[in-house]
Amino acid sequence: MQPPSRRRPTRSLSALSLACVGTVALAGCSGTADADAAGAGDDRLTIVAAFYPLAWLSGQVAGDLAEVTSLTPDGAEPHEYELTPRDVAATTEADVVVFLPTLQPAVDAAVEQQAEDRAFDAGEPADLSLTYEAHEHDHEHSDDEHADEPVTDPHFWHDPMRMAAVGDALAEHLATVDEADAEQYAANAADLRTELEELDGEFRAGLADCASRELVTSHSAFGYLADAYDLEQFGISGLAPDQEPSTDALTEATGFVREHDVRTIYFETLVSPAVAETVARETGAETRQLDPIEGLTDQSAGGDYLELMRANLASLQAGQQCS
Repeated sequence: MQPPSRRRPTRSLSALSLACVGTVALAGCSGTADADAAGAGDDRLTIVAAFYPLAWLSGQVAGDLAEVTSLTPDGAEPHEYELTPRDVAATTEADVVVFLPTLQPAVDAAVEQQAEDRAFDAGEPADLSLTYEAHEHDHEHSDDEHADEPVTDPHFWHDPMRMAAVGDALAEHLATVDEADAEQYAANAADLRTELEELDGEFRAGLADCASRELVTSHSAFGYLADAYDLEQFGISGLAPDQEPSTDALTEATGFVREHDVRTIYFETLVSPAVAETVARETGAETRQLDPIEGLTDQSAGGDYLELMRANLASLQAGQQCS
């Protein structure tokens, strides 16, 4: 019996995609994801991932069986990135779109309008269990009517075992799209789980004995890391890195640092270190980089997710005074 073959369904382009086609003739369309990838002429799946951690994970699970592209280009802050017409066209043409609801509203809208039947929601297997209470006094000039509602933390990829769970689920999803290669997807996911279990073990050993368990960061992006390794995260800003903390929030942060004798305030790549530097100046603490791993930049301390996580571990061991 011959294994089932993959057949790409014919899909109509959206009006926005057609607009991009027209624009190409004049000046071209910018973007990371290539809308023409689906017609590349090979038999591989085309996977479009919303941003770097999901693209890396997709590449590990799919291996050579798929072409993976990221909607968010290197160096761009994914929370703020606005999709180009070419990006939207890419979601229309892809076999699978891997996304994380609420992190990028523009991607959520594109998935709902263009790719709902081909989307893989990474949030479900990641078990997004952490929420934060948002309050109007946290940020200046807040007029959001939903300011007091709990906000779900989407940054699951800082916990390697949650990444492994998403990898397993993605392998199962890809097997429904490409039944002929189901065993290979499962094998790739198993190999990935082994690597992530090793990484998890390094974090558990490396952060087991630290003088400080309070983790003060410029924004609340490391909740799952803190939850996995018995740290207490204090985010000076909220979940969105572009939000400016209010005077009350800065006062609360400096008080927390002094009360717990915190020696290190962590700033991130992709956003200004000004918030961390302000609190550090007021308290006499030092600053260190902790990468949110939302995208690669020239300042990244590694070339892929695993290297960046290990660089973060080294930074945490120094900043938290771990033996």
